[in-house]
Amino acid sequence: MTDTKRTFTLNDGRKIPTVGLGVFKTKPGTTTYEAVKQALKVGYRLIDTAKLYNNETDVGRAVKDSGIPRDQICVTTKLWNDDHGLESALRAAEESNKRLGLEYIDLYLIHWPVPTKRRDSWKALERLKSQGICKSIGVSNYTVRHLNELLEYSTVVPAVNQVEFSPFLYQKELLAFCKSKRIYIQAYSPLTKGAKLQDRRIAELAKKYSKTSAQIILRWALQHEIIVLPKSVTPQRIEENFKVFDFNISEADMLILDGLNEDFRTSWDPTDEA
Repeated sequence: MTDTKRTFTLNDGRKIPTVGLGVFKTKPGTTTYEAVKQALKVGYRLIDTAKLYNNETDVGRAVKDSGIPRDQICVTTKLWNDDHGLESALRAAEESNKRLGLEYIDLYLIHWPVPTKRRDSWKALERLKSQGICKSIGVSNYTVRHLNELLEYSTVVPAVNQVEFSPFLYQKELLAFCKSKRIYIQAYSPLTKGAKLQDRRIAELAKKYSKTSAQIILRWALQHEIIVLPKSVTPQRIEENFKVFDFNISEADMLILDGLNEDFRTSWDPTDEA
């Protein structure tokens, strides 16, 4: 039986789509606008942006122009490093909200565990949630150590921890810890920015299931109950990356994929962040 689950329920009771479009390094303006419009057209209901990406305005415009009811779309944005601290974080969220122009932020994340200031920033996010400016709050690039620290002083458990995650960066300990705290992992760069799509073992499974290598990797993550954020500006690939709900990977083949880990990162590594 195929698992067609398209949403997960967060620890705050809100539902989040399991597949979203990432717009990191997507050129601001028409490129971002058209990518988001295409994604929403083919069925995506989660769009992931950030202040750092400089395309929040384009995301918001595409969401409004889509004609899809606001409450059916989840928009994520993030607090950048320069804006950490209680008052600074409150201001930054308000500014992101204005740029998006969507009345509220569905999911607001601390982008990076900035030393000395992240505690005050989390307090700001808790306040933003209580005020309804941000419906759900979470973190990004947090390790188990960072999460344990946060849980010591927080009154709200993060709904999400967005990190780089793929079969080639299978962060098993982090995944287990997050599941134990009912924190969902969101995977950025789940497709390794294309670096591992030609891997022989992935290609063999793609052939076996009559799917693309990208679809195999995304399905692997979904079966581990990980939210995926593939990025593309190509209409065909945007659509292809969403067609991952009509098949299941067998337990034996999941084990093959689980065994591909080589701690391969395409982006920043928060492991040694104080």
